[in-house]
Amino acid sequence: MELHSHGKDHDHGTHEHGHARGSLKTAMAIAATFMVAEFLGGLYTNSLALLADAGHMLTDIAALSLSFFAIRFSTRRATPRMTYGFYRVEILAALLNGVLLVLIALSIFYEAYHRFLNPEKVKAGWMLVIAIIGLCANLTSAWVLFGKHRDSLNVRGAFFHVLTDAAGSFGAVIASIAILIGGYYVADPLTSALVALLILWSSWVLIRDAVDILLEGTPAHINIVSLREQLGHVDGVCSIHDLHVWTLTSGVLAMSCHVVAVTDSFNRTEILARLNGVARDGFHIDHTTIQIEEGNIPQELDESCNCHFGAWDSP
Repeated sequence: MELHSHGKDHDHGTHEHGHARGSLKTAMAIAATFMVAEFLGGLYTNSLALLADAGHMLTDIAALSLSFFAIRFSTRRATPRMTYGFYRVEILAALLNGVLLVLIALSIFYEAYHRFLNPEKVKAGWMLVIAIIGLCANLTSAWVLFGKHRDSLNVRGAFFHVLTDAAGSFGAVIASIAILIGGYYVADPLTSALVALLILWSSWVLIRDAVDILLEGTPAHINIVSLREQLGHVDGVCSIHDLHVWTLTSGVLAMSCHVVAVTDSFNRTEILARLNGVARDGFHIDHTTIQIEEGNIPQELDESCNCHFGAWDSP
């Protein structure tokens, strides 16, 4: 059995995490600055849309802080107790961010319902000014985080928070214009409800991805049938069973499998090198655990390994 990993990839991941932390710091500073302004503006204008967005920005700051802490904590080295390190802290933080988004959406729906029943007057002129400034601030934060969200589920959660904030600010702009032009005060709670729907959608995506990783599901971009076939075509390999591929954390994939080798002159070290090459070059899997078995292994030894759990095991 061999555990195959690359220090170079760990260094690359650490470098990417450094960029992500810097982006999160900038986004936090922008969010904190405007949150205070939007909250005070929401109180002054009596706008639910602004207050909802300010409340969302408060959780954004908490979410961004949580993401920053999780990414920093996840770079700690593995210990004898935590043999995989602290990669999953990032995923747990992303899951918590998703749950926070759901709670925010429900609270906005609750308040919007009451405002639908009893629309309240708002100072639409100031509401428009504050909403435009908020939109610019949120778009700036989104631009800072853009690109980093592809490499980290946790940064993706922060990115979703900022995007929904931008949608909230845009909705507040539309609502304030509707109030200024036609006196449609109901546009304020209506906009808030639409923003809440967007928040629910982004939270669903985030929770789904986090849970999939925690359940060690096969990453969506990995065709495990094709992987099994390509591993089985390696010279010296007779068959593959108990094949599993999962995500340790964003961008870090792991694979384990049992390989029945052809009983001839093939060297096991060569077979391992070829198998690792297929996983690394064709599927970007750098953490592999491969057990090589002989074709004539005794049945009692084969049964004792409890290894026949792969979904594509040979019958």
